[in-house]
Amino acid sequence: MSRFEIQAEEGAARAGVLHLPHGVVKTPVFMPVGTAATVKTLTPEEVESIGASIILNNAYHLFLRPGHELVREMGGLHQFQHWERPILTDSGGFQVFSLAGIRTISDDGVIFQSHIDGSRHLFTPERVMEIERALGADVIMAFDHCPPGQAERRLAEEANTRTLAWLSRCRARFEALREEDPTGPGQSLFPIVQGSIYPDLRRQAARDTLSIGDWSGVAIGGLSVGEPKPAMYEILETLEPELPRNRPRYLMGVGYPEDLIEAIARGVDMFDCVAPTRNGRNGTVWTRSDGRLNIKRAAYRADPGPLDAACGCYTCRTYSRAYLRHLFIAGEWLSMRLLTLHNLRFLVELAEDARMAITEGRFSSWSQEMLDLLRPTSGPTGAS
Repeated sequence: MSRFEIQAEEGAARAGVLHLPHGVVKTPVFMPVGTAATVKTLTPEEVESIGASIILNNAYHLFLRPGHELVREMGGLHQFQHWERPILTDSGGFQVFSLAGIRTISDDGVIFQSHIDGSRHLFTPERVMEIERALGADVIMAFDHCPPGQAERRLAEEANTRTLAWLSRCRARFEALREEDPTGPGQSLFPIVQGSIYPDLRRQAARDTLSIGDWSGVAIGGLSVGEPKPAMYEILETLEPELPRNRPRYLMGVGYPEDLIEAIARGVDMFDCVAPTRNGRNGTVWTRSDGRLNIKRAAYRADPGPLDAACGCYTCRTYSRAYLRHLFIAGEWLSMRLLTLHNLRFLVELAEDARMAITEGRFSSWSQEMLDLLRPTSGPTGAS
């Protein structure tokens, strides 16, 4: 139910177009995270205004609240949250495996306690496919075993074995659900390649994943979870020749500006991260003029300029740094909304600019200029 075409390349970097049931997504692309069917503090119209063509929702959170069957009854995610553009749902694997101490893993699946009310639930590959089918996103993720960052090799090998076994079960249930309801939502299933920071495990995981079937796209999981940045970049270089050239590549949970640029240079097409919304709520923004900027600083108390003179978002067109600082120091929620809006536009535009640079054959020089600006003040990698 999807189609991907590459329109330009420079080295490993690609500019492509992903055709999905609810619209066209030009890549590289940054996807705002709307975990519980909302991008925090913003309306769908505001998210659309910053140029977002696709957003991410999370199956784990929506399963717990309000429930996937209610979402189905309300017409699926697109109608439920009033977002008619493409949606991708994460399977919840990362969230379930983050519940250390309140979950039990077996080859069948994961029994876990809700972080909301302590109730117990079982996620199996089949169950997750049924949940994501009910939610109705354009792109859905397979249920995987996501090991901790920089896991011991034994655990990384175990996670790979389980992820591949679960992937076969996900694919079988996904195809059965489509046959049972041929008029249901058009969906594409992406597998997730694990392997922690071990290049040989990553290569083998990619090959084993591709041996299971022809996929609409491939996701790379288990990165941006605390490993050194060079280790993440090495894994991306390792995987680049192993992944199908004619399919989109999605790096999960990565969205700090310099990581996005480095990953695009290594052949990645799709990204998501909670960093822009989380940082906005904490008073931190990215700018082309000053790199990373903390609006709480006293230096901005009487600054009449915009957050970023090079940005055309509503926040930068309308408000001064002095006003934004006042709102934040006063604890006004409007400050969080305005800073979040800018951060999301910054990353969406960064991906757009990367695409243009690839198309015009100047990605190498453009990326170096941007990295020189961003690296001195940017923070660590951050997962969703």
